[in-house]
Amino acid sequence: MTEATARPVTHARVLGVALPIVLSNATVPILGIVDTGVVGQLGEAAPIGAVGIGAVILTAIYWIFGFLRMGTTGFASQALGRNDGPEAAVILSRALGIGLMAGVSIIALQIPLFWLAFIVSPASTEVEALARDYMAVRVFSAPALISIYAITGWLIAAERTRGVLAVQVAINGLNIGLDLWFVLGLGWGVTGVAWATFIAEWSGLALGLWLCRDAFATAAWRDWTRVADPARLKRFAQVNGDILLRSLLLQAIFVSFLFTGSRFGDVPLAANQILLQFLQITAYAMDGFAFAAEAIVGAALGAGRRDLFRRGAMVASLWGGVSGIVLAVLFAVAGGLIIDIMTTADPVRAEARIYLPYMVAAPVLGCAAWMLDGIFIGATRTGDMRNMMVISAALYAVAAVALVPAFGNHGLWMAFLLSFVFRGATLGWKYPGLERSVG
Repeated sequence: MTEATARPVTHARVLGVALPIVLSNATVPILGIVDTGVVGQLGEAAPIGAVGIGAVILTAIYWIFGFLRMGTTGFASQALGRNDGPEAAVILSRALGIGLMAGVSIIALQIPLFWLAFIVSPASTEVEALARDYMAVRVFSAPALISIYAITGWLIAAERTRGVLAVQVAINGLNIGLDLWFVLGLGWGVTGVAWATFIAEWSGLALGLWLCRDAFATAAWRDWTRVADPARLKRFAQVNGDILLRSLLLQAIFVSFLFTGSRFGDVPLAANQILLQFLQITAYAMDGFAFAAEAIVGAALGAGRRDLFRRGAMVASLWGGVSGIVLAVLFAVAGGLIIDIMTTADPVRAEARIYLPYMVAAPVLGCAAWMLDGIFIGATRTGDMRNMMVISAALYAVAAVALVPAFGNHGLWMAFLLSFVFRGATLGWKYPGLERSVG
């Protein structure tokens, strides 16, 4: 057994994996604030819009490959649980190869991709021109950023989430420093923001590779016959394809929520947007414990230890539940203040307060969905995830059709929260069979 498998599943072990992820996630919005603030000092609206829309377009493109993080964690944690270090190194090489190829493909296809993006999300001539300048630089860090997904997944599998935190802090810290220098010091404008991100992301990849250096200490990582083994590639593609389809369905629920909410007018739409930031905060907190579940149950499954599998699922879920309750209390007590900070528009403030109770309930109702996602990813039982997501999305659609006409925006929020309940309930239904399959 590896050290990770031999050690008991304790509260300290779960927190040791989870808390660095929570801290890492907390740094993400800081960068967006600085990017916006720096270009805001230029005194014009167009640069702000250009950086915003350019970042959204690139993030949407890169998000397609987010499955690489989850799939890598599942496979690598199981290999480490079997004490198969060479296979873990092969998994990292395979994931890095896919990340590099995906990034190069995006660079090669940037012209049609950006054309399509601006067809879908048109902007003014000035904003579009500046956004294209921004994306033309930043797109060349696509191989680095997508490869970092793979490194992040591998470090989580090895329960070395302090390394994930280090990479995130390094990227965001360097990005912020270069933002200030390039934009305010050298006057490079929007292009300066892009160059700052480009340098930061490639530097983050270098740091991530260094943190994974033990995987490269063995010759297995460059055993290309094994890395490109057709059977392993097929299984890797199957798992990641399931994750992608599941993520697309989840994204469809969010998009339908936004589009349906737009029918109720500008004020309810703005209120919904503000309240979704509460959900973002919830996701940042829950992700840490879901990632801990991925690593620990994956290692337990690889070792064939059903007792550790059950214990890992229970302890990680317990802490996920505690974090959900803490967030619910926080939103109940300070939700109004958070809303007031986010907007100065009195009608929007009043409207958001009407629907705030849904955000108080969200961390509690959604806890099972987040935690079971982590458990099933760690076990690479992604077919079940995909199938249960299909059922959950269908049930959400039925709920929305039934509730929105009768209750308006309240009905929309009810259906949205029910989608989390459906996800948790359907995966919970599948969990006993998953546990019985271990060992």
